[in-house]
Parts: sequence; structure tokens; C-alpha cells
Amino acid sequence: MVEYHQRHTDDWLAYFATLGHADAQPLAAGVEGAVYRLGEGLVAKVWSGRPPVGLGLIRRVYADVARHQLPFATPQIHAVEERNGVLVTYERELPGAPLRGDAGSTPPARDVPARETDALLTVLRGLASVPGSPAMRRLTVQGDDRPLWEGHTRFPDALAALVERAARRHGDVLATAVPGSAAVVERAAKALRALPATPVTAIHGDLVPPNVHVDDAGLPVAVLDFGFFTTAGDPAFEAAVTAAIWDMYGPYAEHHTAELTSLFAAALGYDAKVLSLYQTAYALTTYDLFSPDGSDGHFQWCAALLNRDEVTDQGS
Repeated sequence: MVEYHQRHTDDWLAYFATLGHADAQPLAAGVEGAVYRLGEGLVAKVWSGRPPVGLGLIRRVYADVARHQLPFATPQIHAVEERNGVLVTYERELPGAPLRGDAGSTPPARDVPARETDALLTVLRGLASVPGSPAMRRLTVQGDDRPLWEGHTRFPDALAALVERAARRHGDVLATAVPGSAAVVERAAKALRALPATPVTAIHGDLVPPNVHVDDAGLPVAVLDFGFFTTAGDPAFEAAVTAAIWDMYGPYAEHHTAELTSLFAAALGYDAKVLSLYQTAYALTTYDLFSPDGSDGHFQWCAALLNRDEVTDQGS
């Protein structure tokens, strides 16, 4: 569970000024930390706690992605330091602006605009062209206590084991919101293990609007904030999760998930039933990441997804 969020503070601005960055400005803040623009193409990320896998591994993963000729930029870490027990990384500033610049303020339209779907397809195809590396296989996804691939040679098996581990974390809480959740977990794990072997590529795992940057023409120029569910895996998992989380709380959220799932299945050649299974797995493995008692919006979103007939009846 994520319990601590780094916040912007004047203390950090003052500290960066002592390093020669007098014009440092708060840029963004999220689960992993707070980011400051330092100027000259450089940003500083003040981390929330310590990444369980260590920054050395994250730095290698970033390099594994960045060495490929993608049509968009990805993070690169230039330097790492520790100040008063807090980790700070100095990274290249990524270009562009969030694909949906008004996300959170203006409800999205009922149908996802072509500008967004075109950009998402470009990003999904780009990431699917990056082979999964040994460093990616050593990553631990948020909320778990071991590398996702540890003890496994196939992504579906690794994901099935994660589903079972996650259910043991706060399964009693999940059961109060999802009747028959134990059976859902059992069916999902069994269905995952029955999947055939797939290509193993880079998985971002958190392609939400703020993490996809575009230029003035709407073309994707950067993908940022790897780490929440970053791993090596089936590129269909990336497509499935993106379809589910692109709009989680808007008035047409469920419609958007169905629309994007159908689009990605058709455009990228994925089995729609497999995409639905991966969405179930995502909900079962992230439901408790923001609170242990089910009091947060993400838990409610996961429960709603799991309670849909097509999910709870899956595989029966």
C-alpha cells in the first residue's frame, strides 16, 4: 500500500537554489514523488520513500527503454543523491504537455476523440517494440514484496501468482465489496495460467492522461512516470490496462473502457477476452494500494470493475 506522498515545499526550492538553480519551480507531484523544473532541460524528482528495487535498477530500466528509437522521449536519470535520508534524482525534462490538459477539470466527451486514440495507439505500438529486458523482469510492482518475475519464466504465470498474493493482503476488505471475490481470484488465476506464451516487451503500466505528453499537433512526444506497474510482459496487458484507466472517474468511464478495449483489440490484434482478463487482474492486484480499508476512490473503481457481470462470470 502507498502511504506517503511527497509534497512540494519551499525547503526544496531553497536547496536547489544553493545548487545554482535559482529559478527552480514545482512541476508535478504524485505517488512516487514531487518533481521540480530546474531549467536547461533538467528536472529533479524528490522521491516518496525508497523504491523497493533501488534506483540503480530503475536507472537501468530507463536506459533499456531509451536506447530504442521510439517516436517519443522517455525518462533518463543523469544523477542520484541523498539529502537528509531522502532520495533525489536529476533527470532530463521531457517535452510536450499532457494529452488531456484539462483532465480533472472538464469531463471528457462521451466518445474518446481521435486525437487521443491516435496518440494512444502510437504509444502502445512504440512500447510494444521494446523487448523486455532482464532489468525489467527484476522490478517489483507497487504494493508487492518481490520482483514480479521471481520464480517464473512466463508473464501469465507471474501475474497469476501476483493476483493470489494481492488477494491475501486485504482479501477480507475486498470480499465486503465484491461478493464471491475468492471465486473471482481463483478463476482469474486459472485463466491467466491457461494463456499461451506471448512476446515479452516493456510495460509502462500507468498510461493515464498526465503521463502521455503531446506537441501542439497532438503527436505524442514523451511518456513519463514509469514505475507504478512497470515490468516486462505481454503488450496486450499494457493495452488492457490503458483502456481501463484512461478515464476512471468520468461520467462515461465505463463506456470509454469498452470503447478503447474494442479499438485496441481491433487495431492491435489482441483477443478482447484476454484484454478483459488482464483488466480483472489489474483490479485484483491494485485494489488496496491507496488504503487498506477500501475507503479510497481507486478501491471503489476496482470493486465496480470486478462486480460487472462479464468479469465475475468470466471463465464460469
